[in-house]
Amino acid sequence: MRGRTPFAVLVVALLSAGLLGLLMLNTALNEGSFTLSRLKKQTTEATDQQQTLQQQIARQSAPDALEQQARALGMVPGGDPAFLNPDGTVTGKAVPAEDAPPVPRPSTAAPSASGPATPGASPADPGIDLAPAPPVGSAPGASGSPSPGPSGSPSAGAQR
Repeated sequence: MRGRTPFAVLVVALLSAGLLGLLMLNTALNEGSFTLSRLKKQTTEATDQQQTLQQQIARQSAPDALEQQARALGMVPGGDPAFLNPDGTVTGKAVPAEDAPPVPRPSTAAPSASGPATPGASPADPGIDLAPAPPVGSAPGASGSPSPGPSGSPSAGAQR
C-alpha cells in the first residue's frame, strides 16, 4: 500500500492540474468572447453612425439643398459663362447674373413656430447671413458720393 500512495497522489495532482488548466482556458476563452461581442457592438454602432453621416452629406449635397444654402447667402444663378481661349479670343458673352430664379425665392420673414424657414438654419446660427442680396448692378459707392468708411469719414478708395 505504501508504494501506491505516491502514485495516487501523483495521479490526483495531475488530474487537479489538468482540471485547473481547463478551467483557466475556459475562462480566458469566455473573456475573449465577451471582448469580441463588445467590439462587434461598437463596430455596428460606428457603422450606423457612418451611414447616418453619409446620408446627411448626401442630403446637404443635393442640388436643391445647395441652391437653398446659396440663396440664403445671397447668391444668384450665374447664367451662361464666357471662356477665354488660349489665343486670347473670348468665346461666349459674359453678362451679369440676374436675380430672376426659376423657382420662387424663400421668404426672409421671421421663422414660424414650427422652426426656421430653411433646414439647418436657425436665427442663432452665425454661419448663415439672412440679409437680402443687394440689387443687381448696384455697387457700394456707385451713387457718385463717397461711401463712409468704418470711422464715418469717406473711405480712402473713394477719394481720387
